[in-house]
Amino acid sequence: MQAYKTEKILPQNGLLILDDLPFKANDVIEIIILYKENKDEKHCYPLRGKLIEYDNPFEPVAIEDWEVLK
Repeated sequence: MQAYKTEKILPQNGLLILDDLPFKANDVIEIIILYKENKDEKHCYPLRGKLIEYDNPFEPVAIEDWEVLK
């Protein structure tokens, strides 16, 4: 069995056209349609565009976790 993957955006009229398929006329094919969620870029990067402020950026972090330094 061969697999061929392509992505299409369903238009308003709901008519899906599959063109340029790598199969010949009279080949038997099986079509399975999977829904792929649109990941909003804002949802993927929640801190993008947010103001970031560093308090004491050059101070060590979690110094109490380093037993060797005690």
